[in-house]
Amino acid sequence: MIRILLVDDQELVRTGFAMILGSEADLEVVGQAGDGIEALEWLANNECDVVLMDVRMPRMDGVEATSKITAKPDGPKVMILTTFNLDEYVLTALRNGASGFLLKDTPAAELVDAVHVIAAGDALLAPSATTTLIANFRAQSGSFGAPTELPGLQELTEREHEVLVELARGCSNAEIGEALFVSEATVKTHVGRVLAKLGVRDRVQAVVLAYESGLVTPGTT
Repeated sequence: MIRILLVDDQELVRTGFAMILGSEADLEVVGQAGDGIEALEWLANNECDVVLMDVRMPRMDGVEATSKITAKPDGPKVMILTTFNLDEYVLTALRNGASGFLLKDTPAAELVDAVHVIAAGDALLAPSATTTLIANFRAQSGSFGAPTELPGLQELTEREHEVLVELARGCSNAEIGEALFVSEATVKTHVGRVLAKLGVRDRVQAVVLAYESGLVTPGTT
């Protein structure tokens, strides 16, 4: 059973999502919160697997709440819900540890699939979301400052380095396997090792670090 916490300042939105997710046999909405502070208070006494987090909320927004939730290594996965596609707030939330994002008008079936994907430890939901992330880097290529030195990059093997580059280009595991002439299962193994060596939670963080380190630049994708 995948346990879900819904965080949104609009009760009607929470009710709608709760109805959609609660209709699935393996999904359970175990809590709701109207802002980031309520979410943290709930998590202090309860557990869940996935947090569906709105971005713009009073008192504490989803960006700050995401940072606090993902600071704990055993904390739940966070998926951002937004009406504004990949804007600055969503991008910051991804940098702060969110595992992906969805638009609030996403079809019900895609919402359900996304929760399963996030709970399984995958991220970005689909290659198209990675493409959107890359497009944002292109548009704001100067907003991340100078390249950052990442010790974990030095530990990557040549193959793992190639896999990380392909991840940052928005490729799925199947596409990476095709590009590198290896099986999808082998790619999944390499991705796991890349995440471990970089010390990141998921593919989102790996992609962000690939850009921030200068390993990949917007013009090379």
